[in-house]
Amino acid sequence: MAAFADFWATYSTLVYSVGIHALLALSLWLTLSCGLLSLANAAFMGIGAYTAALLTLNLHWPFPAALLGGAVAPAVVALIIGAPTLRLSGVYLAMATLAFGEVTRILILNLQITGGPEGLNGIPLLTTGWHIVVILAVAGYGLARIRRSRLGRAFEAIREDEVAARLMGINVESHKLAAFTLGAVLAGVAGALNAHFTFFISPREYGFENAVDILTMTILGGTTSLIGPVLGATILTLLPELMRFLHAYRLAVNGLILVVVVLFLPTGLWDARRFRQLLKNRRARKGGQP
Repeated sequence: MAAFADFWATYSTLVYSVGIHALLALSLWLTLSCGLLSLANAAFMGIGAYTAALLTLNLHWPFPAALLGGAVAPAVVALIIGAPTLRLSGVYLAMATLAFGEVTRILILNLQITGGPEGLNGIPLLTTGWHIVVILAVAGYGLARIRRSRLGRAFEAIREDEVAARLMGINVESHKLAAFTLGAVLAGVAGALNAHFTFFISPREYGFENAVDILTMTILGGTTSLIGPVLGATILTLLPELMRFLHAYRLAVNGLILVVVVLFLPTGLWDARRFRQLLKNRRARKGGQP
């Protein structure tokens, strides 16, 4: 027990970060499942973090209510900006959502209530490991149910061929908005949890770098299943600890990882179909041996 206590005292923040990043990667997986290349999730995380932190600091709301506020605020923003923005696709959507993220960061940077460039200090340390585990489990279960539902099949149809999905009678606009908003909810909850275990938040945590990190985690792990984003988030959270000597080049390393994965593993590290095919080929080779 003493060894575990020492480990937890040293690495609890790292373990918490793995869970938070897994939630963020799942939030982006949800939008990608509908064919939306959005880079707004870092901004939604920031909105959720600041909303929840202000509710506990200024209004003394209980933690569950603050978490709910951290989920609702980015959802409302996603609904407002989603209607005009989601008419775009591909790189144009990525550019528009990236611009939204920068606008959000600048607003937070200049508002007095958010602490400006100095951020918010003294946020109550209310997040526990159980909060993260339970919320991550509920999110994973909910996304698995969505994936197997009519809504999930509509998302997949839109991702594969938007024109064909529209001809099949799927309301493409409303389904895209639903995926975008649900992704914002998950990112907002991740931000609210993060704010209440780091004690301090600042605008620079929710800018372009974080948006690229979330994208890299999701693409690295793979988008063909829910395991992939969680795996990618775990690897990229632990990697800086294992390679501290490359800390100054973290963005370059993440970019290199993204390029290598896109070139050689376009479906990511975790692809059940690829694993099944490899296993099938291995059995076939064994069966062909005399």
